[in-house]
Parts: sequence; structure tokens; C-alpha cells
Amino acid sequence: MKKDKAIVVFSGGQDSTTCLFWAMERFEEVIAVTFNYNQRHKVEIECAKNIANELGLKHHILDMSLLNQLAPNALTREDIEVKEGEDGGLPSTFVPGRNLLFMSFAGVLASQVGAKHIITGVCETDFSGYPDCRDVFIKSLNVTLNLSMDQQFVIHTPLMWLDKAETWQLADELNALKFVREKTLTCYNGIIADGCGECPSCKLRKRGLDQYLSSRKEF
Repeated sequence: MKKDKAIVVFSGGQDSTTCLFWAMERFEEVIAVTFNYNQRHKVEIECAKNIANELGLKHHILDMSLLNQLAPNALTREDIEVKEGEDGGLPSTFVPGRNLLFMSFAGVLASQVGAKHIITGVCETDFSGYPDCRDVFIKSLNVTLNLSMDQQFVIHTPLMWLDKAETWQLADELNALKFVREKTLTCYNGIIADGCGECPSCKLRKRGLDQYLSSRKEF
């Protein structure tokens, strides 16, 4: 795979940045693609641009503003509170169809630039119940993309079965732990690095980091 070209679906967050480093270790050319859907915090786009620029990667930012019109939720509206789901329901941050659209457009871009591989940071272990982060969805979509464009894409999900502590471990193994910790944006309140410490995303990120650092000290 070292001579192949790859597309990374890239938000500038912890997971997708870890995937970026994972891809850079495996493929000759890595291209990042970020989707602008008028998300709640524009700093997310700037963060992704800065990371791609620092790593010297080609970076496409695609307009997906229609998604904002169709899916009002806590990630697209400032007046909707970020909160976890109740009674097994989805959290207010779930954007219906987001990964379906993102991966489909990533496939179109991959076809245009001659990339066989598409990488995404979706995860079924710490996925907040999002149905479009499940392994079965990704496998189904891989088949659909290949049939729709008569291509042989391979969708990679390096984080699919990792919890947050294991994701931090992977970043460390890629010599990117400090980079991921200091330069990525995971916080629902738009604060780079360790974030606000209060939103669900920050709590999950910190809990995983603490678990990993604690386990590392034990050895």
C-alpha cells in the first residue's frame, strides 16, 4: 500500500488527526478532505487547515451547507443545547446522514484524484450511539460506493474497535501524541487542545487520556 494514494476524511479532531498520521505511515500520498456544513464552530475548519498545512498535505474543503439546512441539531445551531441522549436515545449532537454524505463525497473526490483508499475515524466502541459510526454501515457503504462508481475503493477504519485510551495509545505509537493533544479540536464548545473539560466530548477525551497515561506509567 505504500505506493498508493489515500483520502482522509478530516475534521481536525483527535480521531481524524490520529487517522491522518496512521495514513501518512502507510501511503505514499495522503490528501485530507474537510466538509464545511456551517458547523457551530468555524474554528473547526481553521484547525483542520492549520494541521494539514503544518503536515504539508493537500487539503480540500468542500461546501456541504445543505446539510445544515436539513439537519438542525447541537452541532449546527447555537441555540440547541449539547446534551447526551435520554433513555437510550441519540445525543443532540447527532447529525442525520452526515457520515453517509461525507463518505460519499470523499468517494467522488477519491475517484477524481485516483485514490483507492479512504480513511475515516469512526468508532463503534466510543460512538455515542451514532448509527453511522457502526462497522456494518461502513462495510455496506464500501460496497455501495464501489458499485455506484465501478471502483475498487477500500475504506479503512483504524479506530473502529478502539476505546479512547487505545486511540491515545495509537497516537503515541505514531509519535503524534503531543501533536494530537495540543493541536486538535474535539470540544463541542470550540476550544482547541484539552478543550472546555465540561462537554461530553471533552470528558470522553480526558478520561481516555488519563487512562492511557496511567497505564503507561505502570510499565
